[in-house]
Amino acid sequence: MWQYANKFSIFLCVVLLLASVGDVHGQRRKKRNKKTKVRTEQLKPHEIDTLLQPIPINRQAFTDKIAHQVNIADRKDGSLDQKIEVDDPTVSEAYTQIIIQGVPRVMNHIENMQSASHTGKIAYHRALEDMVKSFNARPMSSSEITYMRRRLRNFDELIDALETNSIKQYVNKNANIYTLDNSELLRDYPQQKAFVFQTVGKVRPEVMIRRLPEFAKEAYADPIVATAAQVVPGTILTYATSTSYLNAVVRRNADPLVQAIVRIASESRSPLKALPFLGDVYHKRKTVRQIDAITNDPVAYYKALVQLKVQNETLAADYIDKELNHRGLQLVRKVNELHDAPAATRFKSLLPFGAEDLYFMMIGSQDEIYTSSFTWMFGRMMEKMKPMSGDQLLDKVHKNHFRTFIRMCAGYNTLTPFLASIERTQKETLMKEFVAGLEQGEQDDLTDAVDVADAFGSLSDPELISFLKAEVKTHLNHMRSSQLESADKGEIVYGLLHTIFESAENTEKLSSDLDRLVPPITYVPNSAMRNSQGAIIVRVYFYGDADGKISFNSFKSNFPAAKWSSESNKQWIKYTAKSKDHPVIVYANLPLSEPADETAQRALTQFLNEKGLDPGIVIHRGHSYHLEGSLAQLSPATKVVMLGSCGGYHNLSAVLDKSPDANIISSKQIGSFSINEPIIREILQPLQEGKDLDWIKAWTDLETYFSKRSKQEKDLFSDYVPPNKNLGSIFIKAYRKQLDLLEEEV
Repeated sequence: MWQYANKFSIFLCVVLLLASVGDVHGQRRKKRNKKTKVRTEQLKPHEIDTLLQPIPINRQAFTDKIAHQVNIADRKDGSLDQKIEVDDPTVSEAYTQIIIQGVPRVMNHIENMQSASHTGKIAYHRALEDMVKSFNARPMSSSEITYMRRRLRNFDELIDALETNSIKQYVNKNANIYTLDNSELLRDYPQQKAFVFQTVGKVRPEVMIRRLPEFAKEAYADPIVATAAQVVPGTILTYATSTSYLNAVVRRNADPLVQAIVRIASESRSPLKALPFLGDVYHKRKTVRQIDAITNDPVAYYKALVQLKVQNETLAADYIDKELNHRGLQLVRKVNELHDAPAATRFKSLLPFGAEDLYFMMIGSQDEIYTSSFTWMFGRMMEKMKPMSGDQLLDKVHKNHFRTFIRMCAGYNTLTPFLASIERTQKETLMKEFVAGLEQGEQDDLTDAVDVADAFGSLSDPELISFLKAEVKTHLNHMRSSQLESADKGEIVYGLLHTIFESAENTEKLSSDLDRLVPPITYVPNSAMRNSQGAIIVRVYFYGDADGKISFNSFKSNFPAAKWSSESNKQWIKYTAKSKDHPVIVYANLPLSEPADETAQRALTQFLNEKGLDPGIVIHRGHSYHLEGSLAQLSPATKVVMLGSCGGYHNLSAVLDKSPDANIISSKQIGSFSINEPIIREILQPLQEGKDLDWIKAWTDLETYFSKRSKQEKDLFSDYVPPNKNLGSIFIKAYRKQLDLLEEEV
């Protein structure tokens, strides 16, 4: 028997479900301007939220399975209490409403349907169980709430449409990702199911092509494959080179672009390297053999990729970017590794490249480029671009990622000379464009806005700062009066940027201004980092390369025997603070040679999970290309993340996806053990005393410490960004929370 059924009261009225889950922002804007209409008509049985009749015994087994899945979600916080609790109260409330309350309500709607047969209700219950299973398999974070809420609503509306013989009309209006994911309900309606697959295939071909095995034998597979070839040709190439039956599905397709991809798959010695030149093959500008000759020469290959960008090639554009960034990063890593060599030796490999090449190289290596590498490449770019001015160079590269370039220039103190190469009128136009159009794109597309926020945090020119503040205020006022569909996103983006810009120099005021949206940004309460057992768990990731071993040996100096006890095994070491009143435990995997280092990390993760030891603090010690492995283990319980690696400053979104409330310490460029160890000591000291982590005090202490160190250490420390100054991180957290709050109003 459904254990929650009798706990719901019968409502005399309910809020009308949205007729469409398409554009919630347009709906919200209408709600701002219209009074809410109260529904007064008599409720139909299937609209009542509580059971009208007990569930028959021959269906209880199916509803019990749904109950079991709900209980799995309920127990994720450690207790079965009809509440799902995570660190963020807003997220907790949303998950409780969707799963604990919403799923039983939909189950009751199914049971109350007078038109549905016994077998029909069983089919609905099975589909509902599968949906909750899929919810439980997804990460429990704020980024998942909108999807789950809309999919459950769509499920409820679909079964209503099925039972009221209005499924054709409903599907025609709601052929979207949610109906697609609920398409099991359309198994007896092949025409409607085909319509959903075809419609989503046109709008989201990159989604549909991954599901090709589901419909490969259907007639509508061919147009979906053809559409996907324009957006994700790499996926088509994968199918074309596979040994599965999907190979034949692609090769049978008569579309000329698909056939161009098939030609690359069949004729190229390196199909993935040749794919960026799909446009040349499709338009017959080059043969596959000619392309292979280019891809065999690293310098010619990179310069050819840049020319594709300069020519504004649109076919395989994402793969051009991917390959360009990958190849450029390899070139930059080479000069990074030679950082102790004379400039003539260190940068010799970059001499063949022109201004546009160097521009894309700097952009593509933003996560790993050293300050000295960037400044040399920037100077070389400025020299090679003559007689062009800075704005003319940006025009030549079609302003590709120009906000990222400006943000990097601001961070590396080269923005002034770059802007000096531009005439005043064009310079003003460029900076206007820098902050314009941030409302465009999908709701979760924040790359440009974060670049603007980060760049502002690095500016020192008072005139430019005032100019950008005024521009942001102008855009905010425009968004507030606009009726465009993008205005809702724009109002949030520019509203937050306005708040951040006005208070950036006074982080205590900024924390107060944003207190409704984000936790305090100037400190982390000691209690917030403690787990259910009252201890603060610190997890440190090391990797088995040479730098990792050096960093680990340096790391051990943070734990003198007078204050810490230690124990270790073959895979990790554990340090326990001797302060009994305020337990702090640090776990670090040993920097074993690859791949044993990752095996040790997985073993430590399993141990911590089995013991229920959620880390409140996570520290990554390794190069940025190792970062993905460290971030994969983050959880909502993590409140402090230290990215002690080069380029960590640019991985904010990935951190906040897993740990929405994380305070992030990161470096704009290379991480150094000589900087990481003092920061770690500054973190551990107050924890052992039961104090909060006060970032303003911590950075003041660190600035005093490094003022007495070498110039090199001072320069390295200056590239580290404390959480209260990490404007990009603050912006992302506030934006996501604002979006969640508005979503709840709909």
